Amino acid sequence: MTSAGIVTAIAVGLAVGALGRLVLPGRPGVPLWLTMTIGAVAALLGAITAWLAGVQGFSLLGLVVQGGLAAIAVVIAVATTGRERSDSR
Repeated sequence: MTSAGIVTAIAVGLAVGALGRLVLPGRPGVPLWLTMTIGAVAALLGAITAWLAGVQGFSLLGLVVQGGLAAIAVVIAVATTGRERSDSR
C-alpha cells in the first residue's frame, strides 16, 4: 500500500465520519471528532483489507470497501452510545 492510498483512506474515513453525523437522525451522544476518527481508522482497515484481497492502486472497489467499513463503524458507534434515558419526568 502506498502513502497516497493511506492518505486517501484517511480522507474517505474523515468524510464518512462527518457525513454520518448528518445522515443519522437525532442528537448523537458521540462528538464529531470521535466519529471522524472512527471513520478514518475503519477506512484504513478497509484499505488494508482491500490490499490483502489483491486490489492494487486507486480503484472503485477499494473506495467502496473503505467507505463501507467506515460507514458501518460510524453507525455502530453512534447507535450504541446513545444518551442515557431517564424514566422520571
